[in-house]
Amino acid sequence: MTDERGNIMRRNISAGALTLALCLPSFAVAQAPAQREADPGIKPTRMIDRAEVRVSRVEIQPGATRRVHAHNDVPFHLWVPMTGTLELTIGSEPPVAAAPGQAFFLKRGTLHGFRNVGTTPAAVLEVFVKDGAGNADRDPHREDFAALALAALERARVP
Repeated sequence: MTDERGNIMRRNISAGALTLALCLPSFAVAQAPAQREADPGIKPTRMIDRAEVRVSRVEIQPGATRRVHAHNDVPFHLWVPMTGTLELTIGSEPPVAAAPGQAFFLKRGTLHGFRNVGTTPAAVLEVFVKDGAGNADRDPHREDFAALALAALERARVP
C-alpha cells in the first residue's frame, strides 16, 4: 500500500508540474502587453501592419512623456494628434504645441519625443510608411504618396 501511495503522489506531482509548465507560457503572454509599454503612461496599439505601412494609435496619460527616440526602420513617419493637449519635440528644436488634426512629417532617423501637457488623456495616430512595395523611392509630396497615407488613416479611423 505504501508503494501505491508513493506512486499516486509522484503522479500527482508530475501532473501538477506539467500543468504549471503548460500555464507559464500563457501567463508570460498575458503579461507581455504591460512589458511593451515604452514609457510610463504611453500605450501604443498596433492597428495595421502590412508590407507597405504600419499604423498605431498611441494613448498618452496626463503628464506622460515619450522619451526622445527615432525610427530607423521606416523612411517616413506621420505623427497625427487626435485628442488632448500635446507638445512635440523634433531634434534639438524647442517643443511645439501639437493640436488635434495637425500632421507632422518625419523622415527616417529624425529624433523626436512628445508629452501630454493637459489634464485629460490624449491620443496620437502614427503612420509609418515602410520600405516595402517601393515606398522608399516615393516622393512624400507626390499625390500617390499622399493617397497611400490617407488610405491608411481612413482604415485606422477609430469610431
